[in-house]
Amino acid sequence: MPRLLLISNSTLHGSGYLDHCEVPLREFLGPVRRVLFVPFALHDRDAYAARARERLGRMGLTCASVHDAADPAAAVASAESIFIGGGNTFRLLEALYARDLVEPLRRRVAEGAPYVGTSAGSNVACPTIKTTNDMPIVEPPRFEALGLVPFNINPHYQDADPRSRHQGETREERIREFHEENAPHVVGLREGAMLRIEPPRVTLLGSTGARLFRRGQAPAEHGPGDSLDVLLEGPPHPA
Repeated sequence: MPRLLLISNSTLHGSGYLDHCEVPLREFLGPVRRVLFVPFALHDRDAYAARARERLGRMGLTCASVHDAADPAAAVASAESIFIGGGNTFRLLEALYARDLVEPLRRRVAEGAPYVGTSAGSNVACPTIKTTNDMPIVEPPRFEALGLVPFNINPHYQDADPRSRHQGETREERIREFHEENAPHVVGLREGAMLRIEPPRVTLLGSTGARLFRRGQAPAEHGPGDSLDVLLEGPPHPA
C-alpha cells in the first residue's frame, strides 16, 4: 500500500532546510534508516545531494543519491525509502523520463517504499504536473507524472492579496482554469503545509492550511489536522 508525505516546501521562512518538517518526516519514516534521494529538479545535482545527505544525516538517516548510481533503476528497486526534492518540476520530470525511472518509481512505491516529496517532488507524485508554478525550462515528453495519488497539488499556494494592484491571475483563478479542462481535485498547499497519505487516510499537517478545489464546487478551506480522505476518491468523471 503506497505511503506518501507530500510537502509544499523544503525551507520555511525563518528556519533551515527541512527544519519545519523534521518531526513529521521522522514520524512518517518510522524505523526506516536508508533514503534514496532524487536531485534532478536542480541543475547542480552533486551540491543538492550533498545538502540532503548532510541534513538527513543529522536525523540519523543514511542518504544515497540516485544520480550517483551505476544503475539508477536498480537503486530505485532496492530503495528502502524515496525522497524527491524540489526545484523545477519540468526539469525533474524530463530527467525521470530520460532515465526510464517513471515505472521503477511507481513500482517501488506500490511495493511499500515510503515516498517523500517537497515542492516539485510533490508535483510529480500526482497524475500530471499541470498545476505546478514552474516555468517550462525544458520539455518533458509528456505532462503525465508518477500518478501515485489521484489528485493534483499546487505547492507554495498563495492567497490573493486584496491590497495588491497586480492584475494577473491569482492562484485560485489558475486552478479554476485547470478545472475547465481537467477533472482531478487540486490541493493548494500553503508554505509550511503537507499531506500524510496512508490509504484510506489523508491528513493535512504543518503550521498552515490548505485550500481544496473540486471541479464544479466552491473552494474549501482546511487547517492542520483536518482529514482530506476525499482526495483518494478521485474526480467524479474522467480527466
